[in-house]
Amino acid sequence: MLSFLNSNCTAIYKTQVFHCFHSRKQSPFSKFRNSNRLKPQIFLLVCAVGDLGQIQEIKDARTKFRWVEINLDEINDAQRNHISRLPKKLTNRCRALMKQLICFTPETTSVSMLLSAWVRSMKPVRADWLVVLKELENMNHPLRFEVAEFALLEESFEPNIRDYTKIIHGYAKQSQFQDAENILQAMKNRGFECDQVTLTALIHMYSKAGNFSLAKITFEEMKLLGLPLDNRAYGSMVMAYIRAGMLKEGETLLREMESQQVYAKSEVYKAMLRAYSMIGDSLGAQRIFDSIQIAGIIPDVKICTVLINAYVTAGQSQEACVAFENMRKVGILPNDKCIGLMLDVYEQENKLKELLDFLMDLERDGIMMGKESSQKLARWFKVMGVIEEVERILRDYGSVDVLQVAADFEGYDDNFSNTWRGQESEHHCM
Repeated sequence: MLSFLNSNCTAIYKTQVFHCFHSRKQSPFSKFRNSNRLKPQIFLLVCAVGDLGQIQEIKDARTKFRWVEINLDEINDAQRNHISRLPKKLTNRCRALMKQLICFTPETTSVSMLLSAWVRSMKPVRADWLVVLKELENMNHPLRFEVAEFALLEESFEPNIRDYTKIIHGYAKQSQFQDAENILQAMKNRGFECDQVTLTALIHMYSKAGNFSLAKITFEEMKLLGLPLDNRAYGSMVMAYIRAGMLKEGETLLREMESQQVYAKSEVYKAMLRAYSMIGDSLGAQRIFDSIQIAGIIPDVKICTVLINAYVTAGQSQEACVAFENMRKVGILPNDKCIGLMLDVYEQENKLKELLDFLMDLERDGIMMGKESSQKLARWFKVMGVIEEVERILRDYGSVDVLQVAADFEGYDDNFSNTWRGQESEHHCM
């Protein structure tokens, strides 16, 4: 129990700060996410006695951690399952710690006390730390970052710059940007200079966070240092331009990459194509579509659909039709989104006959309309008031799966629904 020698005494509370992993995914370890709230505590009692100061260090009253073997009969099924799946080649000292972490309860101790006890009793070396961290990563354990940060302060871990970079990258993946910044500062405080891998990880993090200025500064720093720029550094910077709405500058950087025979990943090209498509810049979308093929990426139905969307948004119906036909010529089957875009083309120009020819052409190739395009077609027919004409066309359209269209029309017009049911009965009787 603390007692003060006089009324001028002041209690100073010091704690060591750790960052606890917060995952959006459900995990059997989720109850441990706030375990960092419990930390070893040291109270410094500062007592003023006349002109002299007197300092006493009093340990907190928490019971010292006792290393107790895990009893499998006293833990839950999820914990037993994780323990049973630990690699058989795991050393005894690593297995002992993994069991404790899997069964960790913040009510009895703290992670730092547990790890300190392990270091004192087991005398681990760097290889042991790496094995433990790898196993925690494999099972997506919520305490993995806290254990990794503790290891950075241990001599037995022999930390190097790559250990810091891995934690920074891990935090960035989880969008824990402030925690990543804290690790970066700790790395610099220990005298480590940022290298190519670290700077690339930072560009990726700043880009993902939408911090264009820091991403740009870091990217330029890599250039000034003469560090090689790979497709990940370039790609992250291009994504930063895209997120900032600076598509022309991002495309210029793509051209710079291609001039050096460095090509971005397909996700970067798709993001650029989608950005151009959303604003109806068909010329920009076509340029990126061409670049995708130059980079050796084979366009799929999603990429083609985004290109068609650019033309439709720009009001270039003829170019949209050409792109659709080119897609079909190379054997790519349109998805429901793509069919819906073509319906928009015919609706914009009020071409009902061409629309029906288009649908019958799809039917001959065994391509069926989905929910989105069916509902879009139903709404258009209702607005145009062409229900009677559609009833007549249905007789020539008997084998087509337009049942969904008819079902959608039930909410719009009972006459159409009854006619469709009659047509369906005639078709089944044939």
